[in-house]
Amino acid sequence: MTAIQQTTKDPLLQPLTIRGLTLKNRVMSSAHASAMDDDSMPDLRYQRYHEEKAKGGLALTMFGGSSNIAPDSPTTFRQLDAGTDRIIPYFQQFAERIHQHGAALMCQITHLGRRGDAQTGAWLPMIAPSPVREELQRNFPRQMDRCDIDRVVRAFGQAARRCREGLLDGLETLAGGHLIGQFLSPRTNLRDDDFGGSIKNRVRFALMVHEEIRRQVGEKFVVGMRLSLDEGDGGLRFDEVLEIATILKQEGAVDFFNCMVGRMDTELTLVEENMPGMSRPLAPFLDLVGRFRREIGVPVFHAARVTDVANARHAVREGMLDMVAMTRAHIADPEIVKKIVRGEENRIRPCIGASHCIYKKPHCIHNAASGRETLLPMTVSAGATPGKKVVVIGAGPAGMEAARVAAERGHNVVLFEAAPRLGGQILLAAKTSWRRDLISIVDWRVSELERLGVDVRCNVFAEADDVLAENPHHVFVATGGIPAGGDLPGAHLPGANLAVSSWDLLSGDVRPEKHVLICDHTGRHEAVATADHLSGNRHIVTLATADSYAATEMGYPDRIIFHKRLAAQGVTTLPYLKLGDIRREGNRLVATLIHQLTNARQEITADQVVLETGTMPVAELFFDLSERSLNKGMTDVDAMAEWLPQPRQIGDGFTLHRIGDALTSRTIHAAILEAYRLTVNL
Repeated sequence: MTAIQQTTKDPLLQPLTIRGLTLKNRVMSSAHASAMDDDSMPDLRYQRYHEEKAKGGLALTMFGGSSNIAPDSPTTFRQLDAGTDRIIPYFQQFAERIHQHGAALMCQITHLGRRGDAQTGAWLPMIAPSPVREELQRNFPRQMDRCDIDRVVRAFGQAARRCREGLLDGLETLAGGHLIGQFLSPRTNLRDDDFGGSIKNRVRFALMVHEEIRRQVGEKFVVGMRLSLDEGDGGLRFDEVLEIATILKQEGAVDFFNCMVGRMDTELTLVEENMPGMSRPLAPFLDLVGRFRREIGVPVFHAARVTDVANARHAVREGMLDMVAMTRAHIADPEIVKKIVRGEENRIRPCIGASHCIYKKPHCIHNAASGRETLLPMTVSAGATPGKKVVVIGAGPAGMEAARVAAERGHNVVLFEAAPRLGGQILLAAKTSWRRDLISIVDWRVSELERLGVDVRCNVFAEADDVLAENPHHVFVATGGIPAGGDLPGAHLPGANLAVSSWDLLSGDVRPEKHVLICDHTGRHEAVATADHLSGNRHIVTLATADSYAATEMGYPDRIIFHKRLAAQGVTTLPYLKLGDIRREGNRLVATLIHQLTNARQEITADQVVLETGTMPVAELFFDLSERSLNKGMTDVDAMAEWLPQPRQIGDGFTLHRIGDALTSRTIHAAILEAYRLTVNL
């Protein structure tokens, strides 16, 4: 125990002992499939990803989300393969790497059951307690016989042995939604033999698995279970879960429960229950988890949008749980515990629940280094030659990040912004009510720029002379883009001047009319965000998308929430349609839409037409400066591809780079990554 732990009263920093294993504090990261594996093994990239969390001070990092134990549990979403002895040396190296930082290491092992994809791996049929199809993975499983049950029980035991021989500190099985949970749940277990019907029968498979695990690992090894506390309609109810947990406790089958809520067999249940994002409030299930802990009296872990220290501390202090799993929060900032200890909670990079790390595993929307630990430093250190003058023009996500990192390197930074506030397009994106937490990307950087003493000059439309007057060594043009509209190359639309942009409406510069037609040619967030914003304020909205469905380019966590909200708010969505032209008839507009598959034309009359075609770079300043720069404004693409610093330029003058939407239309993460990798070696 450290001196700080001995003296602090912070509940998050108190140790916890489970079956002889002492965890140094109450903060952990739960198991997840990070897609960092190499041939289903946790090699260097995978280990370094978790090592940053261990260096950051947490007590336990769990890994191997849904690690497979048998051939008919295939790699469906980049899991590890714990079904072979080949993994043992990787475990041993992994354990040594994590233990040197005083953290514990555990693996999650599972059989997917019906949740697997039969058309991957060995192309074996999926198995399940009963032949009940899962909607998300869409396979029809075959019902397990007793030979299957005995085989899978042995496979769990052998995977557990590999964890023990791999020098791990423990493991957990995954019940919720996976094979063990499929036996427990009345939704998926329709059997009438010794493994179905009563709770006593349905828990039999779980007991057999855990008895075999204990036989293989011995008495000192920590063994837990990830369990859903309530599956909703037709599934496990909380009172049934308590009965199941009591049986497992009485039989000595588990040392802890890692509690989740809900199901994972549809996109919607996955996003709203299993891995809730910014559409849900913070820590939505703490009360239920606390009730379970009080009833069952076994150490409880929990992860579900507990992203901020205040909620985490409250949960531990009030006895709702024993270990708080701030998993996505550690993807945003692996140094959470260190910052708590140093009294720097206000400097923790916030997890905003954007779920970018789920569909672009495991990259955080605004931490460029997460998932790239072997390529980029997680912490920006002082440069070898600090004190250079760096000028950044534009304070959207790319510009703010470039200014922040350059200042961390010890350079003198001036940041010009034409608008009265920093933030760029994020200010518009955060207008949608359920995505308002996006503003934290801006707020955190504003705070860091103030701490670092960056000279921020708002309401300044910088021109070349303004930049040159600073005598810069490095210049970054992050002037962003403007709505392309009818001026997008190849899309000169008749009557396009009659359309407005999503920016016009979200910013409030243009008053929305009663009946609005939104024509989306990109499949990104702008059109659906505008449709959500307007329909939520009682406007009649028709959304015509050029794709087969709305928000095609968005990750499924955001896309499914937008689909749900637009349906609930009465938005009519029309697929495969692009805007052909617009004409005015009286006080209204008539838009001609062209079907992308048939070329058929149809007309829609509306009070207002919104055309969304992405952005065009605002790059005049860049071109004014490029010939005067040492590198002629050229970014070395080969160095970027190899994750190397830009070549050093010889001579008096400045280097020039164009970043973010000033280069081309892109996402928040892409803009921040580009700024980070160009400035982290300045």
